[in-house]
Amino acid sequence: MIRLAMIRLACVVTLLAGPVAALDAFSLPAGCEGIVTMQKRSCLVTHLFTCAGDPAGHLRRVDMVEEGLAFAGLTDSETQWVESNHTRAGYSERLLPGATDPASLTELLATGRDTWDFETQADGYGITRHVGEDVLTGRSIVIDGVTLEETRFTAVAYDSTGTEYWRGEGLEYINRDWRTFISGTRTVTTPTESYDTDFSPVAFFFPGQAGFLSSVPRHDCGVVMSGDLRSLVPAGWVAP
Repeated sequence: MIRLAMIRLACVVTLLAGPVAALDAFSLPAGCEGIVTMQKRSCLVTHLFTCAGDPAGHLRRVDMVEEGLAFAGLTDSETQWVESNHTRAGYSERLLPGATDPASLTELLATGRDTWDFETQADGYGITRHVGEDVLTGRSIVIDGVTLEETRFTAVAYDSTGTEYWRGEGLEYINRDWRTFISGTRTVTTPTESYDTDFSPVAFFFPGQAGFLSSVPRHDCGVVMSGDLRSLVPAGWVAP
């Protein structure tokens, strides 16, 4: 367990340092292999990759804005967010064991619907309870030969006293081959405001293609605020 924690910490440190070393290339940590680069709306680029030191079925993701790395996270084969590092916002969170209703991609694919009820612990923020569901809509799209199945989600987050932090709803996508969610459009409501985001995928780039591991987002830049850190969270989650 200590060795695994050290591997994860080393990977995160490399993630933080890697993009600074190159102007237009994200440097994968040693022992990691890139899967795909996604250029998205709202001036965001996402990279998916796996690392030899992680458990089987785990997938890593980073999100980059014009200013650099904004998010680095780790999911398991059921799309549970094991670790989330909100690098530009300055905090990290981890999934707590013993979820009342763990998120399950297997359940979603088998039945068309998956509910979840789990807790995370964030540095300096305490414990947050996340309750919601994902539902397959039956619609799909194809981008650069990649088939994405549309999902509709609802989510509510509560603090340790049961007070609502925020709630969200929107459309996302899943890819069966990568066993991951991909962001789409969402509306987030807090006690003081409501806002919409659109991080839908526009283009996919694979190993050997120009644009693979590019650190530069290319869509909607200069049109929207790429640094809206409230919105740069794992697909399937929303946060103020």
